[in-house]
Amino acid sequence: MENPDCTMRYTPRLLLRPPVVEDFDAYFEIHGDPQTNKFNPAGVPDKDKALAALAAYVADWREPGFGYWAVSTREASSLIVGFGGVRRKEFADGPALNLYFRFRPSAWGQGFATELAAAALEFAFRDLGEPRVLASTRANNLPSQKTLTRAGFGQIGQIDDVKGGTPSLLFQIRAEDFASRRA
Repeated sequence: MENPDCTMRYTPRLLLRPPVVEDFDAYFEIHGDPQTNKFNPAGVPDKDKALAALAAYVADWREPGFGYWAVSTREASSLIVGFGGVRRKEFADGPALNLYFRFRPSAWGQGFATELAAAALEFAFRDLGEPRVLASTRANNLPSQKTLTRAGFGQIGQIDDVKGGTPSLLFQIRAEDFASRRA
């Protein structure tokens, strides 16, 4: 691990740390699994696209100094069970932080995505001072929609994020809504 510093975060059950290039095998296992791509219209990435995506995640931690985390359980910190967090993304009305999560199928149904979302929102609003966080998901991805709703997001519209495809649903949570939920 290249970056064992204060950028690591802990939740009650998870260890969140900046990804490194050496995480490629885990990244490709997770993002290359057909089950994890069930709602992904782009499909399974090839190794070159996966390496480029992971390299972008790693680069985010240099500039702007934050991005998606590699996620492990505190019990088995050497096994990456997912990737996610917040990262700057361009939306139709300008840049905003995007919440993202993807987990191994063996980690599904355990509340890890909800736990990760809470940590990412805490980071976005308290540490970065962001006014809002957005997230998008396919209309048929009910598990992700439930996770977003549990985290306090509300649907605000649709986004044409897949060229030639049906729009995804766009969700948002504002800093003040997050703060009132935490009070």
